[in-house]
Amino acid sequence: MTIEDYAGDRGRLRALFERAEDSTQALNAYIDAGRVLVAWEGDEPIGHLQLVDGEIKNMAVLDSHQRRGVGGALVRAAIERAQAEDRSRLVVATAAADIGNLRFYQRLGFRMRSVERDAFTPATGYPEPIDIDGIPLRDRVWLDRSIA
Repeated sequence: MTIEDYAGDRGRLRALFERAEDSTQALNAYIDAGRVLVAWEGDEPIGHLQLVDGEIKNMAVLDSHQRRGVGGALVRAAIERAQAEDRSRLVVATAAADIGNLRFYQRLGFRMRSVERDAFTPATGYPEPIDIDGIPLRDRVWLDRSIA
């Protein structure tokens, strides 16, 4: 596996972006922002991370490659890029209902920062209802990590 900055057409990666974003409206608004890191296996993208102004905006790894260190490697690469930009902190937001994501980020040193209630509603472009492991998707949790 290699991780590289991606300068190509982000449409090629859209299926990966959609794995982490349920709102077409929201994704269309930010897909071209910031920088994208891609984890490659040969010439196939197996994961990506979008970094926008010190925020991990979108990140996904193919199911077939999860639990193999791809996500952690992407986050570590993002930390290196953010440090090179003289940032002292990274932030990330995820669904409060997504216990797996909360566990993943906390294991990488992120800590709870705040809760944004009712972030995932039809008014913000999210279909209703969405459940994650039987938990209704409603609130967004913000986490951060010092990288200084």
